Amino acid sequence: MTDTVKLDIISDPICPWCYIGKTLLDRALEQRPDHPFVIEWHPFQLNPDMPADGMDRRAYLETKFGGKEGAVRAYAPVVERAKAAGLGINFEAMQRTPNTLDAHRLLHWAGIEGKQDAVAMALFRAYFEDGRDIGDHEVLGDIADGLGMDAAVVHKLLKSDADRDDISARDTQFREMGITGVPTFIVNGQHAVPGCQDTDLWLQVIDDIIARIQAAD
Repeated sequence: MTDTVKLDIISDPICPWCYIGKTLLDRALEQRPDHPFVIEWHPFQLNPDMPADGMDRRAYLETKFGGKEGAVRAYAPVVERAKAAGLGINFEAMQRTPNTLDAHRLLHWAGIEGKQDAVAMALFRAYFEDGRDIGDHEVLGDIADGLGMDAAVVHKLLKSDADRDDISARDTQFREMGITGVPTFIVNGQHAVPGCQDTDLWLQVIDDIIARIQAAD
């Protein structure tokens, strides 16, 4: 089909619900290869005040959830939903909670090269499955290189202030729009679909859009 519909995804690479939600969306897209969506990712930092080099994950969890037991309770629904989605989130492998500004910068540059979706999913896998520090420039360069981006250029950009202010401004803009959590999906610039939604819901959304497009032709 020639008609396209923009699907904006507001997300953070360290958000487990974003990883699960996009995986469930992808399953719907696979079942509807003629889907109209053109996807663009947008920045939202869950921890905008995180130190630039991140922090020890245990310290982070104790600060945010009052210790390991609180973290286990908070993440239990995530573990259950991830398992149901067939994802192997390895919380034990995560040693640091990163500042994600640089990961968002990489996503922005990936968008310019038409590789944004692949980089977004690679960031999720690196963090949640491999326990890699996606705030580390070497890790980000390696992810970029693995998807055909020029790692030397990425390293040079990461060492500069390129697009830092732009990413922060876009993050602020979404908060001012009233978005308080991620993932948030915005369909055609009009309809917000908040949270981690099942594949069946996305199939219904896609089918409704296709039917409208066909009726208008």
